[in-house]
Amino acid sequence: MTITASMVKELRERTGSGMMECKKALVETGGDIDAAIELMRKSGLAKADKRAGKVAAEGTIEIAQAADGRRAAMVEINSETDFVAKGDDFRAFAAAVAQSALEHAPADLAALLAAPLAGGTGSVDAARQELAARIGENINVRRCVVVEVADGALASYLHGTRIGVVVAFTGGDEELGKDLAMHVAASRPVCIAEQEVPAELVAKEREIYAAQAAESGKPANIVEKMVEGRVRKYLGEVTLVGQPFVKNPDQSVGDLLQGAGASVTRFERFEVGEGIDKKQENFAAEVMAQVQGG
Repeated sequence: MTITASMVKELRERTGSGMMECKKALVETGGDIDAAIELMRKSGLAKADKRAGKVAAEGTIEIAQAADGRRAAMVEINSETDFVAKGDDFRAFAAAVAQSALEHAPADLAALLAAPLAGGTGSVDAARQELAARIGENINVRRCVVVEVADGALASYLHGTRIGVVVAFTGGDEELGKDLAMHVAASRPVCIAEQEVPAELVAKEREIYAAQAAESGKPANIVEKMVEGRVRKYLGEVTLVGQPFVKNPDQSVGDLLQGAGASVTRFERFEVGEGIDKKQENFAAEVMAQVQGG
């Protein structure tokens, strides 16, 4: 029997499931929509996909690092509720996904979803669907990054399950690496140094500062100096080397690195749910308080 677009559309509307799942179920049931619904309910796909439109903004950050310290993988796995994110099954899945990313170094998220789940029998995405069906919440593998170094070292830091950081650096020691990772977690630098700040970001800030300074009524040459001063301050705030070191605000991270004969070559920072429309909590401030208190 030919499976028509209208049949797939009707099944999608009745189950809330994805197009490919609906087409597959219709093929297996010879175009019988009711039988397809029953088949999908038995497999759990209908239950899982009905929730696919729910916002999954809770979750966890997981990091896996190779034994030789040369490669690390960091993933963000989301759920709808914090309760599920704290569950053993969810945490085990997140750890397995991070391990899969470490082992296979996927080029993108699609490649990670298609990769075998570490310690499992199927793909990462198949395990995600199974977990979503079993738990009854939308589960989303949102993003992944793999950092690898030929020279130097890697340091990683997890603040609970909400913030994760991986830093690649040369020179220094293990303690410096940990301090750098904790600093990145707390201070949210945009990039390492001024030359890496996107030009459009600087231009936007300059435009804002110029409009603010123009309202002062000061001469144009003074306004220009005010704008340049604020741009320099902004660059110090968003660059890793320009920021005050969280453990010693009288010292910049750049000065810290110079004193240790070290440099940072790359860093990655994930925070659960950032960029997703949800109630935001300031976990970075929590990290800052912990660092300064310790």
